[in-house]
Amino acid sequence: MIAIIKQESKQVHPLARFVTVEAVALILNIDVARIKEIRLWNRMILVVAQGMSRFVSYADLPPILGVALPTKGDITTWRKRWRKLKQNHAPDFWFNFYDQKIRQSQSIGEVNSWEQLIALINFALSEKVAQALQGVSS
Repeated sequence: MIAIIKQESKQVHPLARFVTVEAVALILNIDVARIKEIRLWNRMILVVAQGMSRFVSYADLPPILGVALPTKGDITTWRKRWRKLKQNHAPDFWFNFYDQKIRQSQSIGEVNSWEQLIALINFALSEKVAQALQGVSS
């Protein structure tokens, strides 16, 4: 089954461009195949999966390739979320997401693109995560 991503509100959240089934599955710690629908609302994401429904914050999602790069507004949104969670950096699952993306890359060019994106958001990563990601692509 392929998960469907549906825009449910007229207003599109600026971070909606970073919504992927893979990232949502990592946040919820479930298999991608369990996700049936991802509904994008104005302020939250509703994930409907086999045996569960959960809300996810846009601010928990890592930036991806193929869409506009993160803006100052995106960074502000992430930092507000991290303060609310009483942490100074992105959730550690971002490491799993980027690790997976780098390992799945089909070319050196794609690996380089992920590395450039990670370098752009390096401020958001804990020192441990940043070092571990450097080891993945080496």
